[in-house]
Amino acid sequence: MITIKTTDRYNITAFRSFMTIILSLVAGLGVISIIFLMAGVNPLHAISEIFSGSFGSIYGFKETLTKAIPLILIGAGLTLAFRAKFWNIGAEGQLLMGAIFATWVGLTFGELLPPYFIVPLIFLAGFIGGGLWGIIPAILKIKYSINEVISTLMLNYICAELLTMLIVGPWKGKTRFGFPGTNNLPDSAILGLIPGSRIHYATLILAILCAIVLCVVIYKTRFGYEARVVGENPDAGKYAGINFLKTSLILMAISGGLAGLAGVGEVAGIHHYLGYPASVSSGYGFTAIIVAWLAKLNPLFTIISGIFFAGILVGGDAIQISLGLPAATVEIVNGTLLIFLIMGDYFLNHKITLQFSHT
Repeated sequence: MITIKTTDRYNITAFRSFMTIILSLVAGLGVISIIFLMAGVNPLHAISEIFSGSFGSIYGFKETLTKAIPLILIGAGLTLAFRAKFWNIGAEGQLLMGAIFATWVGLTFGELLPPYFIVPLIFLAGFIGGGLWGIIPAILKIKYSINEVISTLMLNYICAELLTMLIVGPWKGKTRFGFPGTNNLPDSAILGLIPGSRIHYATLILAILCAIVLCVVIYKTRFGYEARVVGENPDAGKYAGINFLKTSLILMAISGGLAGLAGVGEVAGIHHYLGYPASVSSGYGFTAIIVAWLAKLNPLFTIISGIFFAGILVGGDAIQISLGLPAATVEIVNGTLLIFLIMGDYFLNHKITLQFSHT
């Protein structure tokens, strides 16, 4: 008889952790290659097209940086929530809520205030919107024991429908020629771009600063210590007198708030008006989950992993044109890599042994 025994690993070295990530990505790409073969596409050519389309030209790299901005912001916020074992699957909705709040502020006050007032104001509004949407599942979990995976996921759909209701109803712009969407934001509320690109530099700088600051918060502050204790050993946290509700509210306000900032960047930096949910976000809230895992829940590393997965998004668009593959190809690639990253993390922290016994 064969039995499987699982034991925890201790004293995991940085080299072992790094190699686990590399091997997980290689294994994931191997499975993706099989999928490409089944689709009748040369996998080496397809993977080469993905990365050459995103990193092989100046235009491709600029587009990659554009898509990396929301991934870094959201991914950095998710690292904080995930470290506390709060599984925030609602960043997509938090991004949309940030976009809603920012749009309202921009349309209401944009004509009345100069750029140096209105731009910080719309970022603040976006952070508040995403943060408020983030603390709802925290309250539901701590007060009513409602699973945060379910609540955060369902709140995504509620927010998407709320946004759709606004743009086809009370916020429908007169300049849209009958199509759903708000009026364009005034010029004072539109973010500046790096010349020759779609990179809204204010949000890019903010994303990098947030990743750095959040790294300091997690590893160098009392709150970061409390968040890690809550995730790693809840019983010890209760014994130490950590306020679970307060800690959960703060970390979800930050996590949701950063997603809200990403929503501000998309509306004020890219589109300049609020449209359908799918046009505001290209699934950034879900892709950022993979960004956080690849970064090993270190906010600073989300800068690298965010650029990497932004490259996959841009390269995925390229292979739709060059190879005629469906849009879902990118989601298959992302999902496969996430599965192997989670598997790699499990085997990194657990040792599997087979025991043989005679019956």
